Amino acid sequence: MIITDIDVSRARSLTPGCERVVHFNNAGSGLMPQPVLDTVLEHTRLEAQMGSYEAAAKKAEALNAVYTSFATLLNCRADEIALTDGATQSWHRAFHAVPLKKGDRVLTANNEYNSNWLSLRRRCDQVGASLEVVPSDAEGLVDIPALKRMLDDRVKVVAITQITNSNGKVNPVEEVGAALRESNAIYLLDACQAVGQMPVDVERTGCDLLTGAGRKFLRGPRGTGFMYVRRSALEKLDPMFIDIHSAKWTGRDTLEWRPDAKRFEVMEYNVADRLGMGAAVDHALMWGLDAIRERIAQLSTQLRARLNDLPGVQVRDQGNRPNGINTFTIDGCDLNALLHHLRAQGINTSVTNFDQAWLDLKERGIERIMRASVHYYNTEEEVERLVQAIVKA
Repeated sequence: MIITDIDVSRARSLTPGCERVVHFNNAGSGLMPQPVLDTVLEHTRLEAQMGSYEAAAKKAEALNAVYTSFATLLNCRADEIALTDGATQSWHRAFHAVPLKKGDRVLTANNEYNSNWLSLRRRCDQVGASLEVVPSDAEGLVDIPALKRMLDDRVKVVAITQITNSNGKVNPVEEVGAALRESNAIYLLDACQAVGQMPVDVERTGCDLLTGAGRKFLRGPRGTGFMYVRRSALEKLDPMFIDIHSAKWTGRDTLEWRPDAKRFEVMEYNVADRLGMGAAVDHALMWGLDAIRERIAQLSTQLRARLNDLPGVQVRDQGNRPNGINTFTIDGCDLNALLHHLRAQGINTSVTNFDQAWLDLKERGIERIMRASVHYYNTEEEVERLVQAIVKA
């Protein structure tokens, strides 16, 4: 059943955590809905009762359905999906599979996630490739004309983050894909903060690789992640890990890779959590990603307006597309102390330091920034509760 609008009361009744906390840290980890919790616990009990391998065999059909659910979510084929133990693991497996050599060029943006940037920097240094940052436009987004001017035959990877975790801007990922259409570069899209809070369509973005987490706006278990690998890009990639799941041992000195995206997986994984991530995808699809995006935009617009009314508060978000990530600073306020003050009142937020988002925050002269990330199960009253807690801090 597909629901065309968000019944917030029902969404909250299906979210046990709503009874205990005001959760504005969905960009870190969303509150799991009851169906996800039930799925994880049910399979864990099954493993205890009959053995892990036997339980996995019993749930083989449900495990296969997780790939189908992701294919529906991302508008791709099920055999273009690989499941992993986290977003960073997914991204590293994707990036390190792209062949690079001395003289090659790698392009990224100034909002690239810190772990991604460290890996980009280290590998380029190792092989002698250059790492270059595409300039931003007036709104702080990837400058598409500048990107087009930078493209040449030596550009092998363009790595873009769809939504930055430190300022809420939504990059023009479809325009990036269009710019790369005639290029041989691999387009690697980090959709970690996008999947689960808005529609993400790999055909529209044109990306070759897409990675994300189960724990964030998808509201799945922590320690789960996924990859999309475009079938036409598969043979251009050389996975850095291999085991008897990802490849077949065809002879003493020969092997054959799996013919699908599962070549990026390994044999051992947490089955209960993987089933839980599938349940999280199904839960999001039940509500509808358009409805989720609209609800989140409404709450974020309200929150940003209220924060702008407060003396000394500066909303730091860039771009003109409200989404679940809302960031701000407060003159003369120790944001880490405020974080703990809010948490003591049952209000969850997060703080990002410049060493976690160097290119973005350092460039803007911001040492640290507070992030309040909303989801569709939050309420207008919770937004006001956060604002009043800030006023009284």
